[in-house]
This record gives sequence, structure tokens and C-alpha cells, in this order.
Amino acid sequence: MATEHDEYMGSLKAQLAKLFEVSLKVTVPNELDVEPLVAACNGKFGDYQCNNAMGLWSKIKGKGAPFRGPPAVGEAIKNNLPTSEMIESCSVAGPGFVNVVLSKNWMAKSIQKMLIEGIDTWAPLPPVKTAVVDFSSPNIAKEMHVGHLRSTIIGDTLARMLEFSKVKVLRRNHVGDWGTQFGMLIEFLFEKFPNFEDATETAIGDLQAFYKASKQRFDADPAFKERAQQAVVRLQGGEDKYRRAWAQICQISRTEFHKVYQRLGVHLEEKGESFYNPYIPGVIEALNKQGLVEESQGAQVIFIEGINIPLIVVKSDGGFNYASTDLAALWYRLNEEKAEWIIYVTDVGQQQHFDMFFKAAKRAGWLPQGDSSYPKASHVGFGLVLGEDGKRFRTRNTEVVRLVDLLDEAKVRSKAALIERGKGEEWSEEEIVSTAEAVGYGAVKYADLKNNRLTNYTFNFDQMLNDKGNTAVYLLYAHARICSIIRRSGKDLEELKNKGTLVLGHKDERDLGLHLLQFAEVVEEACTNLLPNVLCDYLYNLSEIFSKFYSNPECKVIGSDMEMSRLLLREATAVVMRKCFDLLGITPIYKI
Repeated sequence: MATEHDEYMGSLKAQLAKLFEVSLKVTVPNELDVEPLVAACNGKFGDYQCNNAMGLWSKIKGKGAPFRGPPAVGEAIKNNLPTSEMIESCSVAGPGFVNVVLSKNWMAKSIQKMLIEGIDTWAPLPPVKTAVVDFSSPNIAKEMHVGHLRSTIIGDTLARMLEFSKVKVLRRNHVGDWGTQFGMLIEFLFEKFPNFEDATETAIGDLQAFYKASKQRFDADPAFKERAQQAVVRLQGGEDKYRRAWAQICQISRTEFHKVYQRLGVHLEEKGESFYNPYIPGVIEALNKQGLVEESQGAQVIFIEGINIPLIVVKSDGGFNYASTDLAALWYRLNEEKAEWIIYVTDVGQQQHFDMFFKAAKRAGWLPQGDSSYPKASHVGFGLVLGEDGKRFRTRNTEVVRLVDLLDEAKVRSKAALIERGKGEEWSEEEIVSTAEAVGYGAVKYADLKNNRLTNYTFNFDQMLNDKGNTAVYLLYAHARICSIIRRSGKDLEELKNKGTLVLGHKDERDLGLHLLQFAEVVEEACTNLLPNVLCDYLYNLSEIFSKFYSNPECKVIGSDMEMSRLLLREATAVVMRKCFDLLGITPIYKI
């Protein structure tokens, strides 16, 4: 057997892969760069499985290798594994699958070590130092709608998972704060408020109505339309009065956006379209010099192989568009912000735009050709939010639903449910409000995140706020119940962590311990594939596995001779649940 392998906390899969990497180098020394294929398995034969034997056999047969088939390769891989305290036993099954059973003692020690040193020691370590997550990105002077809700919630969770994984994340709000619509908005502002700097949010009122009124005026009045078009030229030319009016409109919108972000607990740094505007000419010029930009029907375009329409980078009237801004933003993020991974969170309807834009960046040599190396750009698409009628979610008068109203409704319903449960007499008003917010906003977030983001989902308050099934309410209550068990024990947790000993003697204890230890690889998978629902599945399964353990009479806690160990296992479950909530942007509750 090889020498003892250094162990570290973090992903079980990664730790086992390192052990199998050593074995594979000894087993097939002439085969270079063999990646260990390690996967969790269903528990019948083991906890994990190494599946390299069949693939290796197809490579080495006929080369004089000392094996007679995949099972023999599997046996050699097993025999060449370094000794490690994490492995209790190994066996070979079928065509060379190497099954690994983890040591219960090692598992228990690893969980206890996490309790002492903190769950950050279980963070995965992705191969990037800096990432940009471009999400939310509403348009100035328009209401944030339910589509922005998905982008905001999904983007925030991806940012949180990367931040937990020690990546520096630049959270970018690429707001639509530039373009021809600002001419009509500014001109309408001047008309309604001659002293436009007095035009506060209160004075203007509903910004969406202001936008619609200015658009109606623009469409109906040729003289107004001409003034609006002139206003665009003056704004883009940098005239002070127009710049100040533009800034005023942007600020009123920001105040509205902030109300949503405050409720959702989301932090973003605004770098809107206007920020990248000064970089566009230089970027287009550089692409021109590379011979990538061609003329087509008066416009300047980049042709993309395999796509029959070109990417327009300068319109026929000389104006810039989304592609011009996006290319300038990508150039800035790669060259100025030194980002290695740029992630864009928008609806799936924009898939073709991003596909063309990324291919243009690859033609320019900004990004490598393959999708597995860095720097890279990824489009995180998501489906529609539907009403119960199966159509796009709107109010009865076909207006888009205001996000602030939606979130407030979730809080109101959550508060009503708490009062119905008799909490009005037991809790202070502050406790009721904070719990209603945690549960209400958490329910909206989780209902979105638990679905594969590419699918449409139906917005239904009754389902979201149900305290049974795969909902935030059920999971938050489960966490609160675990906390109440620990409180009822009257034990000092810090003393328990340092002086108690965790033991995974019963099968249900071991199953729970294994699931806890798989947390790091689940976060890694959710990050790598940009799929928050993977983390939601893990959290729900954790709650179910805990429930099975807790309801088993053989695993009694308070008053049993295993009380100390089982309290530690409960605390470890609560710690991992809280970190899952944190990554999903959900505030945990501690009592119900």
C-alpha cells in the first residue's frame, strides 16, 4: 500500500479523488492525466464508487498490461489505494467498480471538527479567484416585475455560493439607464416640472405611469417627438441640464429598486449601461483592426459561424445597441476587473443574443474556444413565472405585478398564519413581524429556487406558504424544532463541542452524518452547473433524513446514554441547514 495521504476538510468526493489519483498513477503508470471518476452511490455496496476500470481497460488492453479485464483493473486500483483513516473498507463489484465504505469514526470526527472550527472549513475551492455575477438589471423608469424577481433571487444565490467558496464576487446591476427613451422622459419631465430638480419621487408618483404618459405623448405629438430626439443628442453630448435631469430620473428609480432589494436582503453594485458607454468606440475600433467587423446593409456587424443573422455592433444610423454595450462591458470585466468567470442571469429568451455575443468574444480571442477553461462567460437562463391560469403572471387588469406588492402580500399572509396559530398572545409584535418577513420572503425565494431554473413555474401563495412538503415554511419550522430540542436539553453547546464525543453508532445516525458531510460537494455541483435547485434538493433531503433519525425510538436524545452525541449531531444538522438558508438568501427562524 502507498504512504498515508494528507487529508483536509471539504468535499468528500474531492478527498477520495485525491486518494484514487495516487492509486491510478501506481496502477497504470504509462497512462498520463487519468482523472479519477468518483461518485456517490446508493449505499447498497458502499458510500462512494470509483468507476475508472472499464475506461482504462479499453485504453490498455493489447499494450501488454498485466490485467485480464476490468475486474482485475478494479482490484489493482483497490489494492494500490493509499491507507487512509477515512476509509473503512473497499470492495470490487461487477466490471471493476471500486466501492468505498467510509469509516464511521472518521465521519464523526470530521463533523465534530466542523462544529469546532466552523462550516467555512467545508467550503469548496473552485478554480477562480474573481467572478462577476450580472443580475437583476431592471430598466430605469420602469417597475421591477416578476421576471426581475427570478434574476435577482437566482443571481443572489449564485453570488452567495461563490462567496462562500472564497471567490471575490463583483455583484453587478447592469441597469438600463441609457438609450433613446431618455429623450422622451427628460422632455416630459421638463414639461411637467419646469423646475425639474423639485421633481421628487412623491411629486412624480408612479414612475411606470410617468413612463407610459411620456410614451403616449411621444407617439401622438410630432413636435414633442422632435424635442425628445434632440434631448437624446444633448444628453449624449453631455449638456449639463440634460445630464442632471437624467440623473434625477435614475435616482427616483433607484429608490424604488431599493425597496425591493431591502426586502429581499440583496446587495448589488450598480454599473449600468451608461458606465460602459465611453468604452464602446475603443472596443469597436479594436475589433475593426482585428478584421472582425464588416459592413452589412449600412450597419457594422460581426458574422458568427453557424448563425444566419450577424451580430450588429453599430446600427445603420451610427447608434450603439445592446451588443455594443455588452461587448464593452465584457472587455472591461476581463481587462479592468480581471474577472475569470462572468455570469449573466437573464431569461431564456435572451439565449441567442448571449450565444452570439460569446462567440464574437471567442473570435476576438478574449475568451478561449472551449467552455472548460478560464476566463469564461456563462449565460444563466431562466423560465417564465406563470399565473394559475398557465399564462404569464399578471394582475387582473393585465398589468405586470409590482414586486414590492408581491413581497408585501407574502409577508401579510405569513403574519396572518402566525396569528392564527396563536402567536399573537405569545410573541411580541417585533417577533411576529420579523418571523413573518423571514417566512414570507423565504417562501417566495424558495418556491423559485427549488425548480430547475430553465423551467417555467407557477406562482401560488397557498403552495409557497404551506407548512408541509418541499417549502421554505416546512424547512424553517424543521430548523426551529431542532433548535428547541437543543434548548430544552439545557446543555452548554460550546462545552459539548469541545468535551463531548460524537458517535455514529445507529444506521440512521450514520445516514444523517454522511448526508451532512456531502454538503461541500453539493455546493460545488450547484456552483459548477449554476443550478441553485441542487442545493434546495439537498436541504429538503437533509430535513427528511433528520426527521427519520429523530422519530426513531432507538435514537432517543434527552435522557438517553447517547444524549451528548445526539445533541451534537442535531447541532451539526442545524449548522448545515443555516448555511443552506444563508446561501439561498433565506433568514432562519429559531422558534415556532
